[in-house]
Amino acid sequence: MRLVFAGTPEPAATALRALLASRHEVAAVLTRPDARAGRGRTLVPSPARQVAEEAGVEVLTPASPREAGVRERLEQLAPDACPVVAYGGLIPPPLLAIPRHGWVNLHFSLLPAWRGAAPVQRAVMAGDQITGATTFLLEEGLDTGPVLGTLTEPIGATDTAGDLLGRLAEAGAGLLVATLDGLEEGTLSAVPQPAEGISHAPKLTVEDARIDWSRPDYAVDRQIRGCTPAPGAWTLFRGERLKLLPVSTEPEATGADLAPGELQVQRRAILVGTGTRPVRLGEVQAHGKRAMAAPDWARGVRIDEGEVLGG
Repeated sequence: MRLVFAGTPEPAATALRALLASRHEVAAVLTRPDARAGRGRTLVPSPARQVAEEAGVEVLTPASPREAGVRERLEQLAPDACPVVAYGGLIPPPLLAIPRHGWVNLHFSLLPAWRGAAPVQRAVMAGDQITGATTFLLEEGLDTGPVLGTLTEPIGATDTAGDLLGRLAEAGAGLLVATLDGLEEGTLSAVPQPAEGISHAPKLTVEDARIDWSRPDYAVDRQIRGCTPAPGAWTLFRGERLKLLPVSTEPEATGADLAPGELQVQRRAILVGTGTRPVRLGEVQAHGKRAMAAPDWARGVRIDEGEVLGG
């Protein structure tokens, strides 16, 4: 089939590579405009754009898919289907009607669970044991369209959102190609999503990533893993933001009686009190500094007895 692919971040680039290696023809790529990144705030093309340009594929970068000229160009390209992976913009109805096989979205959850922008992060933070990926036909509702295919993926006890998304991106790319194969062959039928089991996954904010040490240890662990690598879990230490990487809920020293957020320096571990038992810090990163093991950080800042995180 002739395709116009829509996607922006690295998982989209993974899917695009799989499509370029498939039997289908990628005629063009629709992606978000270049964005500023890094300390120099220089304009950087999206991962999907980089892959497309390396392959010599036409790239469309409108500020919005509603922008003048986008519909006309898509009609000229005449795609049979438009696969979508984390494009980052709503596709308006006039564009949805262009490809005869529709816009086929790859979403990283088992719909109708975790509809929205952050399904992987929310699944980790909720303590789900199983998640997956779904291909479905886009319609006007948010992730509400009929399902074409699914796959499942276990969530490990130490998985970060980044770990899980990496696996889902690879497996999901194969699912997307198989879905397009099935549409071309006429062997797939779209099935409406069930009315039960709906949950929502709004985009994480910086405040969502702020640790509340009064919560149970397992909730703190899940929150940090769900916010790793982005937006990055954090807390306050001496009035300044401290980024947190995954913690351990099985500290070397058990039985420590610590108030929520209270720090305890041990020979080989830094413990922090929660609403239940303490957790052991892994790596931390102070503003403007590199990430380092918590004991090394503690030696540098000279923690006083009774000091707390999140004050």
